[in-house]
Amino acid sequence: MRILNLALCLLVSLVAGTAHAEPQWLTLPLTPTLPKAEASGLAPVNGIKIWYATFGKGDPVVLLHGGLANSNYWGHQVPVLAERYRVIVMDSRGHGRSTRDARPYGYELMASDVLGLMDFLKIPKAAVVGWSDGAILGLEIAIRHPARLTKLFAFAANSDPSGVKDIAKSPVFTAFIARARKEYEALSPTPGQYESFLKQIGKMWATQPNYTAAQLNGIRTPTWIVDADHDEAIKRENTEYMAAQIPDSGLLIQPEVSHFSFLQDPVQFNENVLHFLARH
Repeated sequence: MRILNLALCLLVSLVAGTAHAEPQWLTLPLTPTLPKAEASGLAPVNGIKIWYATFGKGDPVVLLHGGLANSNYWGHQVPVLAERYRVIVMDSRGHGRSTRDARPYGYELMASDVLGLMDFLKIPKAAVVGWSDGAILGLEIAIRHPARLTKLFAFAANSDPSGVKDIAKSPVFTAFIARARKEYEALSPTPGQYESFLKQIGKMWATQPNYTAAQLNGIRTPTWIVDADHDEAIKRENTEYMAAQIPDSGLLIQPEVSHFSFLQDPVQFNENVLHFLARH
């Protein structure tokens, strides 16, 4: 009887612990690490140096990270995708290990960096899986350089600044910005310039992108517009608007996750990406 009572107490304790566990959309799991790359380095692109790494073999898939972040954030996706595809990650200009010049940050310029790296790697066209700013870069390429894109999985993008929430109200996003500072200082060739970096990225977020309905209507690349049901940064109506404007696009709302879905529930995120890449 004593053993049974102990077992029941343990079960009740576990259930209570689970009941009070923080929902995963309110967590910011640790930044993962990338596996060993088949090739990596600094590519001369647009007068700067873009850090990149490649993994696996097959049709090329470029993973584009969000603003303030770096390629390490794809650490849960790369090993899974590299089993079937040639996966390319890159640090956007001024992010992570990449350098920048005096030109102001802008999505058109940063998209040209993506194409410049593809040229360096002799990749004529590729699929893009983008998160946040990376998803916007995917939309930029789909609008202006569609011949370079085979398909686009755009997670947590916005079509204009009105589609963004006040991220200052989000403890998770505040924690991400603080973490991004430490990662910038550890990785960047200009480790003392985070405040300037954050200010300039913030200016870009406040003024860009500005995609018109006509531009979205003109996208012909197979596209999924994807977001999380608890996204701290993107308004649901803007996500639904983009999906409605892009012809034949898919709309996917991932459950029980936030702007950091790929960290919070990588199994779900990876399954969605693999399903998308396989069907188009």
